[in-house]
Amino acid sequence: MDKSMLGDLDSLPEADKQRMSTMIEQLQMRDSLRMYNSLVERCFTDCVDTFKHKSLTKQEETCIRRCAEKFLKHSMRVGMRFAELNQGAATQD
Repeated sequence: MDKSMLGDLDSLPEADKQRMSTMIEQLQMRDSLRMYNSLVERCFTDCVDTFKHKSLTKQEETCIRRCAEKFLKHSMRVGMRFAELNQGAATQD
């Protein structure tokens, strides 16, 4: 976990710091799982047309790969933008 996330918690007792750290890790895990589930659902819905074969067709496989790449690039860009906005807000204080 990023130590900067706990920067304002230095004044808390050690037990409270540990609870906050655990809670933050759980929230990060939940958000990661939510993003993964969203990716799977979206790409499956957009790319899989039929269940005639056990495996994906070449077209479906290509579509899913492209969909996943776009989704992950978008998520990374959004994360970078939030970081930029947070940095800008921190320097204004």
